[in-house]
Amino acid sequence: MTSSDSILPLKLFEAYYRARRNKRNTRNQLKFEIDFEHNLFQLADEIRRRQYQPGPCIAFIVNKPVKREIFAADFRDRVVHHLLHGSINHIVERKLIHDTYSCRVGKGTLYGINRINKFVRSCTGNYQRDAYILKLDVTGYFRNMRHDILWEKVQRILSGRNYDYGGVSRELVDYLLHQVIYTHATENCTIKCSKAEWQGLPKSKSLFYTERGCGLPIGNLTSQLFGNIFLNDFDQFVKHKLRVQYYGRYVDDMVFIHHSRDYLLEVIGKVREELSAIGLEVHPGKIYLQHYTKGVLFLGQFIKPFRKYISQRTKGNFFKMIDEINTLLDTDKRITDDVIGHIQSRMNSFLGILGQADTFDLINKARKRLCAQFYFFFLFNKSFSKVTPNLRNLLWHYTQPCLSIKSLMTC
Repeated sequence: MTSSDSILPLKLFEAYYRARRNKRNTRNQLKFEIDFEHNLFQLADEIRRRQYQPGPCIAFIVNKPVKREIFAADFRDRVVHHLLHGSINHIVERKLIHDTYSCRVGKGTLYGINRINKFVRSCTGNYQRDAYILKLDVTGYFRNMRHDILWEKVQRILSGRNYDYGGVSRELVDYLLHQVIYTHATENCTIKCSKAEWQGLPKSKSLFYTERGCGLPIGNLTSQLFGNIFLNDFDQFVKHKLRVQYYGRYVDDMVFIHHSRDYLLEVIGKVREELSAIGLEVHPGKIYLQHYTKGVLFLGQFIKPFRKYISQRTKGNFFKMIDEINTLLDTDKRITDDVIGHIQSRMNSFLGILGQADTFDLINKARKRLCAQFYFFFLFNKSFSKVTPNLRNLLWHYTQPCLSIKSLMTC
């Protein structure tokens, strides 16, 4: 047994604790946890003997923020994903450009929004000079990602030095990478929701219609990592060959800012050519080229000079949530702790998003739309950025023999 093989169980235990962090109480996680020590040693033994095979995924549709097909890996495979991420992510981070924002520590959507806002200010000399914004999107990014090209790109990222892979060997990392990359999620998957849910989802966004050797499932930790790797060479091309100083990318959403509109028109053609070499294409219906004063929609916020607004989609989802809260509270039944916790978490989630943009008037409008029962059970803080349960009213509600909230409020 090699030193890498002997340390493997320890690394799987560490990966297990990371994997379960946001998956506590899910059915797959609980099933695995019943005898997690045995399961982890069994998984380590399969990997040592090179007999590990990813299990079947669960396929379902989500409708928010947009209709999307998700393939959720079995919890056992999630442990392997976290093992791989912990082994190579620190290496990948060194090779990526600074302005790739997706799924990176210290970055993310808010960081990306602020960077693009800063780019506009810098390119225009604090809005004193002309500049133009080009935004591009890749058609079916994860669906059209070729496995052989991805494998080659991952190998290139990991080559060149004797890197530390977190105590495991490079050979073991390559084995697991090969198993994950070349697995077809649609094979032997379990469809969780009705097939009618797939209606309205374009074939260009479904893995069930991809050719063999193409496509990665959205939702896996490794897919997020591979999404950064797959376009890393393209990012380097934009920065060092096209010499676009003001450029940022989040997954497949790209923003270019330049003082010349004609130059950005040339960039579109060069981007098309570069992407076609790896089997990708620019979405023809999502090419946006405008003067900076028109603003740009990026990562859920509409960025304009001196201000930022949330997108119409986020605004619509926010008011839809308020209507759902009003419906939940408009009942003659006693409100449970679960309902209170659900409302608080959803409300604070949206308030956190809204707090990053200029939304004071929007929040005031939302406050007027909330029903009286909401103010019986919840309190806003002074900045209206957070709600907390009104414990005194909750306690009174739970101790009253009358179940009707409306009756209690008129007592």
